[in-house]
This record gives sequence, structure tokens and C-alpha cells, in this order.
Amino acid sequence: MIRKVGSGGFATVWLARDEELEADVAIKVLSEHWVDDLDVRRRFVEEGRFLRRVETPYVVGVHDIGETPDKRPFLVLTYADRGTLADRLESEPLEIAAAVEIIGQVGSGLQELHDRGMLHRDVKPANVLFRSTPTGERAMLGDLGLGKSLDAVSRVTLPGGTPAYVSPEQVRGDQLDPRADLYSLAAVTYALAGRPPYGAESLAAVLDIDGPPDPMRTTREEIPVAMDDVVLKGLERDRDDRWPDVKSFTQALQTAAASVGTPEAPQQTEPAPEPVPPESEPTTVPAPVPEAVPAAGAARRSRSRAWLAAGIATVVLGGLGGYAGVRLGTERQWVEARDQTGALSVRLPRAWAQDATGSGWRPAGASTVLPGLLASADNTRWADPSAAVAGVFVGLLPPAQRPAAPPVPAGCNLDEAVRSPDGQTMTSVFRDCPAGMTRYERVLVIEGQAVRVQVRLPAADEREVNRVLDSVTYRPSR
Repeated sequence: MIRKVGSGGFATVWLARDEELEADVAIKVLSEHWVDDLDVRRRFVEEGRFLRRVETPYVVGVHDIGETPDKRPFLVLTYADRGTLADRLESEPLEIAAAVEIIGQVGSGLQELHDRGMLHRDVKPANVLFRSTPTGERAMLGDLGLGKSLDAVSRVTLPGGTPAYVSPEQVRGDQLDPRADLYSLAAVTYALAGRPPYGAESLAAVLDIDGPPDPMRTTREEIPVAMDDVVLKGLERDRDDRWPDVKSFTQALQTAAASVGTPEAPQQTEPAPEPVPPESEPTTVPAPVPEAVPAAGAARRSRSRAWLAAGIATVVLGGLGGYAGVRLGTERQWVEARDQTGALSVRLPRAWAQDATGSGWRPAGASTVLPGLLASADNTRWADPSAAVAGVFVGLLPPAQRPAAPPVPAGCNLDEAVRSPDGQTMTSVFRDCPAGMTRYERVLVIEGQAVRVQVRLPAADEREVNRVLDSVTYRPSR
């Protein structure tokens, strides 16, 4: 154990280090005074068993279940190293774009619970947790201590929940369905404007509420009217008047936020970038690779190996004067690739850069070829979505474009899409793509210019990916 993270009515949570996982984890231990209560004990263990079956990154994961020497059950959970939504709301209201993304991620987790026959029954800012990822951070739904299966809540159950966020039917002890959690999620969304919708301090006070809350715009005038309407529909006292499910609510919220009051979305660029000069394909000379360098998969399996210094080499590629410069690094055989203008550069594992082209590309909406570079294991197969080709593409976007989520590539599943708090970076992760590939897409603003980055690899080593994404530079000509 490293330190106590927090405690509640039923359990204490500790931060610990799991040497097998090589990661920090949270250990949730049932409190001593509940150890002999068989019903509480059963619910505690059931929470862990259920969470182990939930397959989504937006609900806190359970890595193990066990029992302490004094017979108290414990759960080994994903550690939320970036705190809770409640912590952040104590500081200041979130930007609208960031708030909508958080609700979208939490909604994805909540919908997964509902699809698997479980209600959460205590959705609130304190149960929205944040965890670091290679692309920024991810919001997760935690603490299913009040969770109930839909079979169990088909009968009358005892009321529970947090007064400021609980639905009226849950307080009344009615038979519940997923719209009770939807109400709570809408209340959390409302609170992102600065305060909960009603601020009830007791469960009894929830039943005294009559009529809808004031619009969120009364607290934050920049909130779009359409977004206000979506949230207020989620807070209807009669559940038949609410959105039919969480997915409908989050999709409507994203549409409303995107239509008014947020930066204009750019024209979408091609899902599979390929450097294309104005008239013909460049003639390239593959970068020489010494026999001692292992393939990409072997390189990732040998991360702990002490590599020797490799010196410096430069590869010039012909064809319309285009080239990609490749400079060897001394750490783990990494290289630096540059486009022909010298404006763009990126560092990547050498095994990914056996083929390099830096003669530019023409994205959608551009009238001329813009600086761009492609470094991969085989550029001739990069445009083939069924090819397992690791590599990195970096290209400038037209000046009017701003960070936005790209379309989901054919055959891939969207894992996450995260916008930075300042709105200058948008990162999306697509997994289970054809040929077992994973794609990382990032659009970021550097020196006032939008730059697109795409990383593809068969098996994601998240530390390597993060290092590649963070290494991109743009130096405009002065």
C-alpha cells in the first residue's frame, strides 16, 4: 500500500503498486464494521464480479478480487490518477466542448451497463473519475455500490442515491429502468454549468420539487439554446417525457453543442492519408536498414534491451525534388523524419521508417500540395486498409481547418476521442481495424497552423505511441 485515497460509508480505497501489471492500482476494501453484514458483503463482491464482465474503458475496471487476512473482501481497481469531476467543479466550470466530451464518455460507460442489465443508481460528479491515457485522459464511471440488476429493480427497492442528482421515481421507490440513470446524467450535465439543477439536500426534498429548473443559460449565457433544451428534456419529472435512453441523450447533446456556440468543424480529411505530388508519384529510395535492427514486433518486445549508439545517416529521396530526411537517434533505434521543406518533423521507431516520402500531400479543401511526410515499413501498401503496415503520417492542413474528430475508418471501432482543455488538440483512437491494426489520429495547432498526425501499428505500445505523437514539430519559414 502506498497511501489512503479516500473512504466512504462502506469501504476504504488505497493506492497501491501492482508489480505484475507494472501500474498503480486502487484497492477498495470493505470497512470493518460491515464485515459481518452478509447483505452488504454480498453486494460488495457482486459489484466486483459484475465490473469484471463489463468491456468498456469508460467504466472503472476490476483486475482482481480477494480477501484480507481478517476476512474483508477487496477489489483491485483501475486507479483514477487525475481525480474526480467533483474535484474539478469545485475550481471552476468546464469549457463547453470539454464538458460535452466528458458526458459522452460517461454516457458510453452507462449505456454499456444498461445493455448488460445493470443500473448504476448513483451517477454524480464524485463518481466520474479521470485516468491518464497516452492521448490525454479518459473519464470513467466508478462506484457501483448502489448498482442493481434490472431484474432486481423490477421489484420495489429501497430508495437511494444523492439528492442533487437522483431521479424522483428512485426516491419514491418505484420500479426503475435506465431512464433513472439518464436523469442523473442529465443532472450532472446541468451541474457542469456551475451548479446542480435543483440543489436538493435530502431525498425528501426531491419529492417537493415542482416544475423544471431554470435554464443553464441563466448561469452561463454562452451555453447554446439547443443544448439547454436537450438537458432539460433529460430532467423531465415524468420519465416518459425524457429521452428514451442514454445514447439518445448524449448524441443529441453532442449535436446541439456542435451546431451552436462551438468552433466551426473543419472539412474532413481523407481517412487514409497518402503523400501525393501535383502531377506524378515520386521516385523513392528506401532507407537502408542494418541487419542488426529487429522487426517492429521484436523491437517492442525488447524495450528493456540496452541499445548501442547507431550514429547518424541521411536518406535523400528523389522525384519532383521531394525528400524525407531521416536522422538516426541513439536511444532504442529511433529516427527523425522530415518533409522536403524542413517544416515538419517527427520521431519514430526506426523499424517503422524503412520507407520514407516527404514530397507533400493534398488534403481535402486544399488547392495546392501542402507539406507532408510519410514514414512507414512499406509506403506502397500504406493506402491499403487491409495491410498491416506500421508507420506515421504528418501533414499540414488548410489554414481554415481546426481540430475536430475524424470519421471512423472502415472496419475500425472508435475507442476514444479526446479534445485538450484549450481546444488546440483533438486525438482519436481506433482499435480492431483490419489486419489487427490500431490507429491514432491527432489534429493539433502549432504556430497557428493545423497539423494532422496518423500513427498505425499492429499492437499498440502506448508509451511509444505517446512519444511519437508528442514529438511532432512544425517550424514555418520566416
